[in-house]
Amino acid sequence: MVPPETGPAADADSDADRAADPDADAIRSAGEAAAELRERYDELRRLESRIADLGEDRVETAADAYRRAHRVLDQYEEDAVGTGDFGSYVQFEGAFANAVDVDDDVPAADAFAAADEAVDKRRLSESDFAAAREALEPAGDYVDLLADRDDAIDTYRSARKSATDARGALADRLSELREVADMADADLDADVSRLREPIEAYDEAVREAFREFYSSESAREVLDFLERADATPFVDADLPPADLREYVDEHPAGEEPIPTLLEYADYSNSKLEHYVEDVGALRTAVAVHRTFLDRIDAEPLTLEWPPAPGDELAYEIDELIPLVSRIADDGTVADLRSIRDLARSEEYERLRRAAEVRDALDEDDLAVLERGEIDERVAEAERTLAVVDDVLAETER
Repeated sequence: MVPPETGPAADADSDADRAADPDADAIRSAGEAAAELRERYDELRRLESRIADLGEDRVETAADAYRRAHRVLDQYEEDAVGTGDFGSYVQFEGAFANAVDVDDDVPAADAFAAADEAVDKRRLSESDFAAAREALEPAGDYVDLLADRDDAIDTYRSARKSATDARGALADRLSELREVADMADADLDADVSRLREPIEAYDEAVREAFREFYSSESAREVLDFLERADATPFVDADLPPADLREYVDEHPAGEEPIPTLLEYADYSNSKLEHYVEDVGALRTAVAVHRTFLDRIDAEPLTLEWPPAPGDELAYEIDELIPLVSRIADDGTVADLRSIRDLARSEEYERLRRAAEVRDALDEDDLAVLERGEIDERVAEAERTLAVVDDVLAETER
């Protein structure tokens, strides 16, 4: 048997596999975050239980006395040792005795008594201060215990936020996976090109035909066409503004193509007077609506992708045929009719559903669907999400 490859190359392959599997990453991240939260919660509970067993007030008292004692030692050591300032020595003795004066039931009470005894002398040396600090060390454990508890609270909160965020990401991904699972009915082996190619060919042809129509026919004719297109339920063309429509109908300039009118709008008044009777009317009607005129295109005449259900597409084409016949050649109209025939065929919905699914999914989700792994992915994500929810509920504070 050949042993599995190990080392940097194997690690790189493993990293590549993980990077290529967003589902595994979301599931792993959520599971790891939940496990980390559980560990941080258990550690916090352990520390809180220990403090509770000792008595939190008693532990706080010991920690406060430890801090006070060290502050006094640090403040007076330089002046109270040897033959230093006798006043400082007296102040130190009083301050330190007060600092370490704790009840006998306070944790490390013996340590405070030992520290007091270490400096209860007529004359103090640096070694006495060192001995007092050493004697206080058992009480320092309670300072550390409280600090550990505070750190544990911070790490717990951070772990909970991470788990909550990972849970949200997994829930979002699960929702997407369920949507993918709902598409499992599609026949992904269907030859979608039989539908895409004629629609793309028609769309390209009608766009070219409309560009020619827009550039060569009068503005009046183009606006008439838009109004007729908008009157059909399935063709959504923008109606021209009323003042623009009125100008085009009532002025001779309306017989010019729209690009010509837009060119006129850029002329100076003196030059424009040679082309139109009413310079102000053209500027008011055309220049003001330049954006509308520039945006007129063939999109209302094109077929969407993925295409509509068969009956709907057939009705849409029925409405498009008389419109497209006015601006395009017979070949383009024939393309429309062939698409309509396909929309009415028995195989259309199978092709359309495959097109719809392929358009909706990215490569990764499509591959999962094609390999038949989607139900397994959904189940695994659901199991992990349930575990994360349980951990979040059980570790709530």
